[in-house]
Amino acid sequence: QVQLVESGGGLVQAGGSLRLSCAASGSMFSINAMAWYRQVPGKQRELVATITGGRYTNYADSVKGRFTISRDSNKNTVYLQMNSLKPEDTAVYYCGAGERLWKYDYWGQGTQVTVSS
Repeated sequence: QVQLVESGGGLVQAGGSLRLSCAASGSMFSINAMAWYRQVPGKQRELVATITGGRYTNYADSVKGRFTISRDSNKNTVYLQMNSLKPEDTAVYYCGAGERLWKYDYWGQGTQVTVSS
C-alpha cells in the first residue's frame, strides 16, 4: 500500500504562484509514475501533469509553460510548481501514484487551489 498526502493549496490572486507537494509513504518500490490531476464540481477529473522514471514529464496544454512537475526520490515527494495562475486553474488538485504512466492506483485526499480574479 502507498499513502499520499497533498499540501500547499490555498487562495492566491491571478498571476500569482503556488507550490503543491505530495508526500508518499509505504511500499514505494513499485512506484515509477506519479501525476497531478484536478477536478472542479460537476466535471471529470482532468490531467495536469505526469512524471515517470523521475524525469519524463507530460503536461496538459492548458498548463504548459506555467506549471512544472518534479520529483525528489530521496524524499518520496512530488511537487507541482504553479506560476501565472488563472481563475480557471481553481480546482481540487489530486496526487496519483502507480507502476507506470497512466496507471495510477493510489490517490491522495486532494488540496484546494482557488485563484481569484
